[in-house]
Amino acid sequence: MYEDKEIAAIERAMVAIRRRQSRRALARQQGATGPEYEVLDVIEGAGGQVTVSAVAEALSVDQPRASRLVAAAVTAGLVRREADQADGRRAWLVLTEDGVAALAQARQARQAAFATATACWSAAERAEFARLLTRFVQEMPG
Repeated sequence: MYEDKEIAAIERAMVAIRRRQSRRALARQQGATGPEYEVLDVIEGAGGQVTVSAVAEALSVDQPRASRLVAAAVTAGLVRREADQADGRRAWLVLTEDGVAALAQARQARQAAFATATACWSAAERAEFARLLTRFVQEMPG
């Protein structure tokens, strides 16, 4: 157990953030009710070709669960599958126009929530928080 009070405070804050800002909680706030919306963040974040296996790994779920999430996203019209021309057994996951729009709406809602939370902060405080939080995330293991 760490005796550093600041480390303990960071840990408590991170637990609180995780509970309040889980993907599902954010999705509910944005009117997105299904867990298939988690797939959209994975595809966007990958910045390249994404498979169901990549979704499973990114979401820390097993392959059958990832397949169900992807199928739900496809059914919702947010994602489409494209055959890999080099390997017919593999399908790439691609955002549809509706998926891109849903991500934009989600990003806007998240940023609005963050703006509200920091409304009383100075521009310098927001800049410092952004810098430190970005550094923290970059240095976190795993």
